Amino acid sequence: MNQPDRTTGHPPARPLRGIALKLASVVVFIVMSSLIKVTAQDVPPGQTVFFRSLFAMPVIVVWLAARQELATGFRAHNLFGHFWRGLMGTMAMGLGFAGLAYLPLPEVTAIGYASPLLVVVFAAMFLGEDVRLFRIASVALGLAGVMVVLSPRMTIVSGDAASTREAFGAMLVLCGAFCAALAQVFVRKLVHNEKTAAIVFYFSLTSTLLSLTTLPFGWVVPTTTQTALLVSCGLLGGVGQILLTSSYREADASLVAPFDYASMLFALLIGYFAFDEVPTRTMLIGAGLVITAGILIIWRERKLGLERAKGRKAMTPQG
Repeated sequence: MNQPDRTTGHPPARPLRGIALKLASVVVFIVMSSLIKVTAQDVPPGQTVFFRSLFAMPVIVVWLAARQELATGFRAHNLFGHFWRGLMGTMAMGLGFAGLAYLPLPEVTAIGYASPLLVVVFAAMFLGEDVRLFRIASVALGLAGVMVVLSPRMTIVSGDAASTREAFGAMLVLCGAFCAALAQVFVRKLVHNEKTAAIVFYFSLTSTLLSLTTLPFGWVVPTTTQTALLVSCGLLGGVGQILLTSSYREADASLVAPFDYASMLFALLIGYFAFDEVPTRTMLIGAGLVITAGILIIWRERKLGLERAKGRKAMTPQG
């Protein structure tokens, strides 16, 4: 999921509202993924990305207009940056959507948790961010959890056809997590010169256009039901993005970010009741390790942020 920057310039004043908005965004995105899973066997992932992106745009445009940020949304200073962010984000969506055709919803969700861990690695590699031992250890723990989730799927050589399909799906989702992490690195670059409105708008625009390049690979004529589901995915995607953005306006990122992991609970419930997917013990153990690692990183970042804030306050001349 895309984590926008804080642009209000005001200290968070409504943390409970921020948490509620974040949880609402998590629910919306999980429901969106569930609808995509229903169509994933029949509709190519590139076509799904097109519907997801195109029908999110009207929602986002109306929201920006209501906030009087529409002009800001159209104003971009780094078009190449938006393109690369859009390319990585579009690939992440497409790979993740494709994986839903092969794997249970909770498993796709658990593997996707690799993305924020990989952001730490890529930020150190490409942005020169300082990564200390605590974060390195936490990332290692989280990636070990991802490997635990993946371990039952790594049976390409000795497994049957079904196992091979599941292994392929796991690789798709993992590659999607890599792309999502790279997209976040580009977002971190963009926030220095671009407003949240522009980042949100140009991602939807770029992903809509890029998804059209998959036309030669075989789009289908969806049924009425499939069309309704795909359009709903786009509308939910736009609503989810707005809720996500709004949550970071209302509360500190370090406060609301851990609620991303509530998506596992909702994925388990929807997977069980809607798709008859019973989670395995291995998947739950691996997901638990990944969630623990993510929360440790967030806790550490919050602690370091408070220490830096105290240091700046101490250095500020007093009246």
